[in-house]
Amino acid sequence: MKKLLTVVLVLALALSLVAVSASAEDYSGYTIRIYSNSNSPERVTWLIDAAAKAGFTISLDDNSVISGDTAAVQAANENKDADIIFGLNEVRWSQLVNGTYENLSVMDWTPSWADKVGEYKFDGKAYGLVIQNILMLYRNDELGTNGEALHFAHWADLVDCGFTWYRQNKVGGTTNMNTNNALLYAYTDPESPAGGISVDGWKMLWNYCANGKVFPDDKYGLDPLIRGDVQVSTFYSSSLYGNIEAAEETAENPLRGTLEPENWDLVDIDDGTYYIAEYIGVIDNPNRTEEQTEAVKAFADWFGSADVQIEWSDEFDSYPCNEDAVAELFDEVPAIYAIPNFSLNKVEGTEMTYAEYVGAHSSEWTNIMTNLGFFWADSAAAPAEPDWDNLDWATLTQAAPEA
Repeated sequence: MKKLLTVVLVLALALSLVAVSASAEDYSGYTIRIYSNSNSPERVTWLIDAAAKAGFTISLDDNSVISGDTAAVQAANENKDADIIFGLNEVRWSQLVNGTYENLSVMDWTPSWADKVGEYKFDGKAYGLVIQNILMLYRNDELGTNGEALHFAHWADLVDCGFTWYRQNKVGGTTNMNTNNALLYAYTDPESPAGGISVDGWKMLWNYCANGKVFPDDKYGLDPLIRGDVQVSTFYSSSLYGNIEAAEETAENPLRGTLEPENWDLVDIDDGTYYIAEYIGVIDNPNRTEEQTEAVKAFADWFGSADVQIEWSDEFDSYPCNEDAVAELFDEVPAIYAIPNFSLNKVEGTEMTYAEYVGAHSSEWTNIMTNLGFFWADSAAAPAEPDWDNLDWATLTQAAPEA
């Protein structure tokens, strides 16, 4: 349960941030160029202002300019001016650290709080800021399962659950892809030509699309669940509680209760769920001086510190990787973050974690879904189900030629 911050604690935190700002060297003479997908206008404004008070000048585009992790990395790679990247997830960071992008090299860097983020790190390169995961929720009232508790072995069991579910209406998007990552987890097969996923896995995902309910005006799955249009849905953890609280005032059929749900619950899934951590890393920029590089490293160290992450979490309803920040914010781990994490499990037959496996195959999965027409937005124009026994996977895993 999140702690109620008293006036004393708020003042203490405020004073601690002032102390950090007052005692730190003034690095404001160099403008630190940052790329991120965690860049809502509110986040960008908050971070620019907080950084300035701490002695840093930063440049960070909001999501009207750069939207999504792919766009953030591509822009950084093309512009060749990045000092810092934060956000993304293990999949993208494994690519960055392993040199996938021509103009992006992650510098060796170890922050003062490196030992506070547990398993969420690429040692000496990038370290976790916040954690979130993809959740499967259901209503258990008369608009949902009418009191029946849902328990699955795998995420993919959703397609045989007997209830109605929300599904997304496009292939792309971080949340959409993480939902697919969770659904496909039980079907990994390193020997499969179908992108390392068994054909049964793709059949399951087609079933998910064909029999799920799609809502063109809903980007995510919480609103259809709140309306009672579906009984089971998916959403991401970082905004769940805030959205439920906000809907209690305006929705006709709201979900009631946040930390102690009343008419909804998390689906109990044996496998757990797919977590991502958003990381921060320092990019090697040959145009920087040594003093400027020190400013960049100092900013990254400041941003990931417990004091700043407490402020960031309180402001944007996120869950820090920094254990000291968590200890200040929560009396106990919220249920949505106590779910087992399978993204860091090793995939049988490989030396890769599932997050690394996703990174190795994600472009193939996108190509398969695009080439076969998954996630149609108009249910009346659904494509015919593929002839699964006669597909050319070598072609389907490649990007379709441009028209």
